[in-house]
Amino acid sequence: MAEKSNDVAPKREMSVREAGKKGGDTVRDRYGSTFYEDIGRKGGKATRDRHGVEFYESIGQKGGKVVKEKYGSDFYEEIGHKGGQKVKKLIAEAKKKILEEKG
Repeated sequence: MAEKSNDVAPKREMSVREAGKKGGDTVRDRYGSTFYEDIGRKGGKATRDRHGVEFYESIGQKGGKVVKEKYGSDFYEEIGHKGGQKVKKLIAEAKKKILEEKG
């Protein structure tokens, strides 16, 4: 009697990363992507209520210090300029749209 050919790859254990992604995708498919925004907002509010606004100020300053050490203070000037250019572009587009609607 001949053995059946099995084209299925041998099973291997899933990594923690793969399991997390699979679970995250399942939650997103079931509840929608805004679910993560909602739970993030609730978690942020709970953290603020528990630790106070100063907690966020402290971690923001720590993060800013790390970024400054890694990229230098010129980095902030560069990203500020990019942000300003984006705002300038958005304002120009909005003005153009308003003018088009009027006339």
